[in-house]
Formats: sequence, C-alpha cells, structure tokens
Amino acid sequence: MRITLLILVTLIFCSCSRKQVEAKAVHQPTIFKKAEPVWAKGRETEMNLTLGFKGTFKMIDPDDPVLKITGSTLYRVSVNGKYLGYGPARASHGYYRVDEYDLSPYLKKGENVIAIEVTGYNVNSLYVLDQPSFLQAEILNGDKVLLATERSKSKVTGRSRSFEAFELDSRVQKVRRYSSQRPFMEYYRLEESSDDWKTVSNSSSNKVGLAVCSVKKLLYRNLELPDFRVTRPQSTIYRGHIRWEKKEEYRKNATGKFIEGFSEDTHTVTPSLTIQDMHTQSLEEVDEDDITESLGTNQFYTLDFGTNLSGFIGSKITCTEPSTVYFTFDELLLDGEVNPKERMPSINNVIVYELEPGTYELESFEAYTFRFLRMTVVKGTCQVQDAYIREYAYPENESAMYQSDDPALNKIYEACKQTFRQNSVDLFMDCPSRERAGWLCDSRFMAIVEKDFTGRDDIAYNYYQNYRLYTPFDNLPKGMIPMVYPADNRNGNFIPNWALWFVIQVSEYAERGGDPRLVEDLRPRIMELLDYFAPFENEDGLLENLKGWKFVEWSKANEFVNGVNYPTNALYSKALMEASKLYDTPELGTKSQKIAQAIREQSFNGEFFVDNAIRDAEGKLKPTSNISEVGQYYAFFFELATPREYPELWKKLVTAFGPDRNDISIYPNVFKANAFIGNYLRMEILYRYGLSDQMLQEMKGYFLSMAELTGTLWEHMDTHASCNHGFASYLGHLLYQGALGIRNIDYIRKEVTVRFDETYLTACQGSIPVGKERIYLKWERSGDKLKYVLELPEEYTVKIENPEGFEVIER
Repeated sequence: MRITLLILVTLIFCSCSRKQVEAKAVHQPTIFKKAEPVWAKGRETEMNLTLGFKGTFKMIDPDDPVLKITGSTLYRVSVNGKYLGYGPARASHGYYRVDEYDLSPYLKKGENVIAIEVTGYNVNSLYVLDQPSFLQAEILNGDKVLLATERSKSKVTGRSRSFEAFELDSRVQKVRRYSSQRPFMEYYRLEESSDDWKTVSNSSSNKVGLAVCSVKKLLYRNLELPDFRVTRPQSTIYRGHIRWEKKEEYRKNATGKFIEGFSEDTHTVTPSLTIQDMHTQSLEEVDEDDITESLGTNQFYTLDFGTNLSGFIGSKITCTEPSTVYFTFDELLLDGEVNPKERMPSINNVIVYELEPGTYELESFEAYTFRFLRMTVVKGTCQVQDAYIREYAYPENESAMYQSDDPALNKIYEACKQTFRQNSVDLFMDCPSRERAGWLCDSRFMAIVEKDFTGRDDIAYNYYQNYRLYTPFDNLPKGMIPMVYPADNRNGNFIPNWALWFVIQVSEYAERGGDPRLVEDLRPRIMELLDYFAPFENEDGLLENLKGWKFVEWSKANEFVNGVNYPTNALYSKALMEASKLYDTPELGTKSQKIAQAIREQSFNGEFFVDNAIRDAEGKLKPTSNISEVGQYYAFFFELATPREYPELWKKLVTAFGPDRNDISIYPNVFKANAFIGNYLRMEILYRYGLSDQMLQEMKGYFLSMAELTGTLWEHMDTHASCNHGFASYLGHLLYQGALGIRNIDYIRKEVTVRFDETYLTACQGSIPVGKERIYLKWERSGDKLKYVLELPEEYTVKIENPEGFEVIER
C-alpha cells in the first residue's frame, strides 16, 4: 500500500512528440512500478561521493526485459560485465529524465548481475545541477518487476529483489575541479580486485545502508539513447621519454598530496613535458601485437585518433609493480606535445591512476574531448595493451548526407556532423569539453541543424521544455531567464542578448512544426521577458544601459556595448517582431518597426553602421565612432539593411571583407569579426542575398583549416579555446542551402523550395531526413544545362527557383 501511494503522488510529466502528448494528455502513465529513489543514509548532499549499486536477478523466459533508470548526478551501468549505458539526460531543477534500456542482448539464462555506478557531485556547475544524490531504477520482464531500488531491509519482501550498495572509495573524493564550469577531475587508487563487485554476486566490501529520498518529479527522456561506439586510434603513435622541468615540485605532487583539502581552483596538475627520442609509426603498419607497449618510469605513449572525439577514455594496462599513470589529452598538439595547460590553463585535462600490480580495464567515468591522448608512466612499469574512446554522442542518421565535387566542402560538412553529434547528447551544448553547457544563442543555430541532421526536433523540445519548467532564480531580475540552462546560477549574472535570442529560437521552432502546446506554454515566459526590457527603452524606443553581461560577439565589438548598443537593438527589434507573429500581438510588431527605423537614422554614419551611442555632458545621445565588422552583419542579418537600400556598404562588405582581409591596411577602423558570431552571420547573409558561390569560397577560407586539424569546428578563429563548438555545425545547414540548393523546407505546409544558384560546383548530391523518410536532391551542371533528380516524402511538393536562368531538366 505504501508503494502504491508513493506512485500516486509522484508527479510525472510527459515530454513526447506533439501527437504523443495529445494521446497521453488524459491519462498520465506511471514510469516506475516499484522503484524508489535511494541513497546512502544521510549522505545525499555529500560532494563527489561515488556509490556502486549491484543487483542479481534470474531470467528464465525473457519478455521484453528493460531497465528504467534515473538519478543524480550521473550513472554508468553494466550488465554481466558488459557496458550498457550512461546518463541521465538533463532536465530543469527538481526534474529528472528516465532512460530506458532494452536488456535482451545482455542477458543470459539463469542468474544475471547488473552494476550501476552513481556519482553525486553536489557542486554548482554549468554542466550538471547541484542537487541531492539518488538512484531510482528497476528491471522489468513484461509487467513483472525483477529488481528495484528501495531502502535497505533485513529481508527482501515481495517477489522482486533489491539492489545492494557499496561506497566506491577507489575514486578519490577530495580533488580539484575539472574546470570552473564542470565538477571534479578523476583520480583513482585501484587494486586489481577493485571492480570485482560488478560481476561477483557475493562481493560485500564497503556496503552502505540505503534510505529512501524525497519523491522525484519525473520526465521521459524523449530522445534517442546516445551512441556509445568504441573507437580506437586511427593514424599515428608517438613513443618516447620525458624530461621533468620541475622535478622536485612534481615528485611532491605525484604522492597525491595536492588532493588534500577540497579546492575549486584550477592550478596546474601536470608538469611541463619535453619529448625526447620521439618515434612515429603508422598504425596501418602495426599489427595488434605491436600496439602492446611496455613503459617504464618517465616514458610516454601518445595516440592520435585522427579527429576530435568526445567520450570516455578507456585502456587495458598491466602493471608489474605499484605504478602511477597519467592520462593527458587535448584537441591539438603544441610543438609536437600534448600540453593542454599551455593551450587552456583553466581546465585539467588529466586523469590519474595509482595502480597496484595487476591487470586493469580502465575507463573514465566522465566524458572528455580530444584528438590526442598521452599515457605517461610517472612511477613503476606498465604494459599498455589497448586504448580507445567510448564515444558519447548523438546517433548519426544515415539519411543526412552531402557530397559535392569539391572535397574541401565535403570535409567541412563531415566536420559539421561530428561537431553536432558530440554537442547534442541530451541538449544543445556549446562544447563537449570545458563546459558541456546549454547556452542560448548557440542553441538557436543547433536547433536548425538538428532538424537537418536528424529529421526530428526532440532535442529542441527538451531544451525549451527545460526553460518552461524552470523556476525563476531569486538572483535574476523578474522576467529575465538564465543565459545557460540547466545550470546553477550562483553569481546572478545573465546575458540580456541571449534572452532575446530565446524569443527568436522559440519562434523558429514553431515555424519548423514544433509542438504548439509547448510554444503556447512558453507565452507567459516570453511576455514577462519582454516586459523586463521595456523600462530600458529610451525616448526613441531603443534599449539603453542594459544590465548584465551584454554580449555581441567575441571581438572588439564587445567593448562597445555601453549606452545604446545598436547590434543589441537590432536583435531586440527582431525578437519583438517574432513575438508579434508568434502570439498575434501586433503592437509588438509596431514597436519593432519603430526601433528598426531609429537604428537606421542614428547608427548609419554614411559609410558604416556604428556600434553604439552615449550621452554627452548635456545628456544628448550621440553616436560614437566605434565600428565593428560584426555590427554590419547584425544590420543585414536582422534586415535593418538590405543590399538595395545600402548598395555602397554592401559592395564594401562583399569586396573588401572576408577571410583574406588585412585589417591593418584595409578599413583598420572597422574591427574584425570572430567566428562566434560574426563570420557565421556573414555566411548566412551572403547566401540570403544570392552570393552562394562567394559564400562557399569564403567558407573554405574561414573554416577548412579547422576541419583539417581537428575534424570539428571551433569557437574562435584561433585555438586558444574550444576546438569543438556546437553552434559551428550550422555550416552544414548553409551547405544544404548554398551548395546543394535546398533553400527551405516548410514542415507545416509540406513544401520544399529548391534554388539553383550559380557556383563553381558542377555536381552535388545530398539528403535531409524528414521523420523516417528523406528529401534527396542530386544535380549535375554542364554550361547552362542543369540536370537534377529529386525525391520527396509522401505529400510533399516542390517549388523550383532558377535565378540564373539555367536550362533545368528533371531526370
């Protein structure tokens, strides 16, 4: 009876597609039949505590056996020693998404063992939330519960079994943070028997008593489970010796003393390394036996995976004496070295293993991003028998494809797909490395790409649902929303610009056929947000002296945000117009037009749009002489300017700007744009106004070197930060448009618009998934004759645009 009452009061929200929501609106199904949320008694708020949950159950007649599981903060699960999964997907504060796994391929007849590792971080971050730890899981065979989490009992009652729990103290608890945006780094002290509890049914070391936690508000995952494929090195191996430049300091740190006492700083964890006697060998020339590498103290072994990947670092190592091994990793080499501290000092790209003699199959609990992995033996002797990354990425949809007769563009497209899948496991992330955070604005570009690459908008649904369910932070002004979410917001900072992008994102989501109920549910949040901005409007209707972190882009433009910032007001005008259309509020459209006109009158100096205006001593608003390249792109992107209205400025932007501009000699008073966000806006407006050929050429100039160096696309035009940034996958959308010719897909009216622009390409093909179907287009051009093949989903129609007047022939 107690369990039945618990189920009845558990609040369960359905996050399904629109049709699923409508079908389930009357009757909300129960997610768990018996499982209760549990944790070690009295320790649910303890920092960086890892528990192991083990259960045994018998399988005689399989009837669609499944595992349902959620928890806080993160879990990893194996069945009979085989890797099963990792999660859960993230949700708003106070909500938890439930994952469901098909167990059929992992079970054997008779007794089976399931092992779940759960780490409760209980620390603020932008990645996972600071919430009390728990695990809630059960295994069902048909309608029968075989195993469930519940409080510790002296005797198991009922027909199902309970999990038993252990404290896994082999993961050192008091360590530094991985970064200021993510929780703790990983440091382990292991014996060969440390993982026996996962497979040995009678293991009982460090057993802890469990207590039932408070009832949790549950959500469905609503997403495909991640891709956990195992990938091994693809290109080169480096072997050699190292020289410690700070030997005495390092020897002190190698004892583990640096982990005494909890600290949130990010001081150097590894010493500087210098390679000597480096040896390079192609993996293709090495058989499996040669990959086994014996390493002694101060020797290293570096692997090149050929491209940036994100996931869990794995290795099989045998130690013949007590040994300490450092795994360091990075997206690039610096002077031939894996030296992440030199490139990004604020993160700790290192995992430390102190190993007693024995053989170990190691795999990191956290996901990391790298192309190069170095294993360094700083004490003892080890034999490295295997190394891999278990990827943690969104599953690829094979129907998403692009190929042209330019290999450079093909390479950029593949980099887009890699960048997207690594940044879209459960929500739209900025990067899968330093932060793994769901920022607004970045997510606008990724939401568009999600539809192109997956044929669905499930991630977008979850992302916007998280904002709908979010309870306003006390330290944010009324109406303002978090700049990044789900995340903890301890300092009360916010980006007003990102909140305006949120309005645009929701509007575009609706235009792509997004769930109308969710869009309507977001109306109060959007209207309250716009109410927040109203008091900052000056006599001209322009926003002036905004609070918070005013962000235009990563460039000099961000120094010109005081007073009236015209790029921000261009964004404000667009947000008002989108809200007007979205919720049928014409007064917002009128306000939008007034703001746009005021920007044109005040910001354009006859040659360029200036970035801002400030008050003089008499209180009169006067435009400054500050001019940024991105400011021009804001004007055209948000349609305050068009080539017809500003032909001379447009000519300058087209002929004098771009990847080859020397900003010292060519318009030095116009400060250069960066990758995020100016260069991407430039790509879009070039396509929008019919310059597809130039867009493709410049795309190579800006981004090809990124694709060649890391196989992913970057946050900046240089390498000092993330070299795998989610928004950058947007180039894939622009390739579908400007190269392939699929200008627009109207998912509501089921109409595809194809525009054949003249470019240097002579052949191109590609496809975009639409649900379980696809849109496929292939064309070849010879002179003025263009032949094409087009396949559409059932009920879709096509509209062909031919601005160049080709002789278009359908085959």
